[in-house]
Amino acid sequence: MKEEKVDAHDHARKSSSNLVDRKANGVDTIIHINGIDIGAGEIVIIAGPCAVETREQMLATAKEVYDGGANMLRGGAFKPRTSPYSFQGLGEEGLQYLKEARELTGLPVVTEVMDTRDMEMVCDYTDIIQIGSRNMHNFPLLKEAGKCRKPVLFKRGLMATIDEYLLAAEYILKEGNDEVILCERGIRTFETSTRNTLDLSAVPVLKQKTHLPVIVDPSHGTGHRWLVPIMAKAAVVVGADGIMVEVHNNPEEALSDGMQSLYPEEFAQMVREIEIIAGAVGKKLYHYKPLHV
Repeated sequence: MKEEKVDAHDHARKSSSNLVDRKANGVDTIIHINGIDIGAGEIVIIAGPCAVETREQMLATAKEVYDGGANMLRGGAFKPRTSPYSFQGLGEEGLQYLKEARELTGLPVVTEVMDTRDMEMVCDYTDIIQIGSRNMHNFPLLKEAGKCRKPVLFKRGLMATIDEYLLAAEYILKEGNDEVILCERGIRTFETSTRNTLDLSAVPVLKQKTHLPVIVDPSHGTGHRWLVPIMAKAAVVVGADGIMVEVHNNPEEALSDGMQSLYPEEFAQMVREIEIIAGAVGKKLYHYKPLHV
């Protein structure tokens, strides 16, 4: 019997499901988190410090962003840092402070996981797990995130094309978790005026290519406090489903990313301006506010 040859490239094409592709899902994916809908047409605001530093700092900032209009709370318990000598986060202690901040405000919590060994622990504490840009191609971590069954906020890599980014997201969906929120947070270019180059054109491109919700992080995208509100408003205009920004109650003393962290009063002002901009383009802010516990 004559053996039939199999073309490896053809086999790969046929076995690929392209779960992130808009053609794979006839409607936009809406992610439901504690009464909040991401991707349903209203703009969600995620805010909080870059890093959880102390209990007092986390609780104070959590209340400030709640009062300023945030729908969700962010904070890093594990911090990927360029220098091994920089503050690396508090680990589980930081997760405990985030849990307490959630109990204080009722805001769902977003925090980053960096290691497959920490996935179960982080999933136990948080409402959304974040995969940072440095781990976009950490495929074992992506697979574990897919098994976690918690929504995943997935950041674009520093030097990734949009197609590479979406293929990386496919690793999460392939494991059965379709609750993925894409996040444009700036890419590395030759420009040095900003920390990164915030690629706002990626937002409509992603919305065209995929059914997943898309948010923008102008804090990491610019690296400068004064630019954050400007680019946040621009993100709304180009179609973002949400904004994630860093806010600190004392940015000058922040252990990481103080230069790009908004003061609480600046954050509240930005939210008010975003609401105006949203109205001008036929959108509105998500105004669900949980009650204080």
